[in-house]
Amino acid sequence: MPWLEKPGHILLNNKSMKHLLSLATWTSEEIQTVLNLAKEIKAHPENYRKVMEFKTLMMIFEKPSLRTRVSFEVAATQMGGHAIYYDVSTSPLGKKETIEDTAKCSGRFVDIIMARMFKFSDIKALADNAGVPVIDALSEQNHPCQIMADLLTMLEKKGDLKGLKMAYFGDCNNNVTYSLMHGAALVGMNIDVACPDITEVKPLNQFVNEAKKIARATGSQIRVLHNAAEAAKDCDVIYTDSWMSYHITKDREAERKSILLPYQVNTELMRQAKTDCLFMNCLPAMRGYEQTAEVIDGPQSIVFDQAENRLHAQKAILKYLLDQSI
Repeated sequence: MPWLEKPGHILLNNKSMKHLLSLATWTSEEIQTVLNLAKEIKAHPENYRKVMEFKTLMMIFEKPSLRTRVSFEVAATQMGGHAIYYDVSTSPLGKKETIEDTAKCSGRFVDIIMARMFKFSDIKALADNAGVPVIDALSEQNHPCQIMADLLTMLEKKGDLKGLKMAYFGDCNNNVTYSLMHGAALVGMNIDVACPDITEVKPLNQFVNEAKKIARATGSQIRVLHNAAEAAKDCDVIYTDSWMSYHITKDREAERKSILLPYQVNTELMRQAKTDCLFMNCLPAMRGYEQTAEVIDGPQSIVFDQAENRLHAQKAILKYLLDQSI
């Protein structure tokens, strides 16, 4: 990635600024550091109540959000800081003011920025110009904060990540799939992504190749499969996400359901995995679509543990990036 001087850093005004834009630009050691910090913060939150004292987080939202907004705002507040919710729909951003000018001004007011936007290129422009750490809180390419929370959850449940087998089912041309592949590769997990052999829902080669490059160094395996049962075989973790992403129009719902139904996570599919296999979904979830009710509401489901861990993982991300920018 030529726009990065070194993994995860951007040079700005002769200063190396740490960002979280894509897990592919972080190292295995950095991931482990943040996971260990998240575990410590979760266990002893009272020791971190002044981490963001007199510091402000700017939260830029172009896409709607529940977990991202609430977890980041609570994280900043519980660590002694302040969070500003900035709604792009009611702002001049992209209309009367450029991303670059917005970043340059905002970076003089706040200490750290997170952005949930449609285009990764816009988040990249923020990072290039803000002069403070920038977090990709979701774009069309990445969802790194979600995956950090997911890794934390799996670590809690399984004790170790290296060598685990995960499989992701459904629409694999999305940000969760890409960040999951990056994250799994970085911690030495094996991951199969299972989807129809249809271009629209297959992962883009760019992101598969990024993950495979990381995997060669960590010893993990990345596979794209079109057989759901094969992907589920001997899994430690089964993961799925919405079939109706924000960019999918309502009139395509029936078509999408027909295409993706063979990759629904149901009781039969879960039986192909290990008996102690965990079920994950980053939420929101539609019962009867990407998974059945008996799976998401059953004993193997840890979806609400995932959701809670957004808070703890994001506290760790905020502290880590702020520490790196001093």
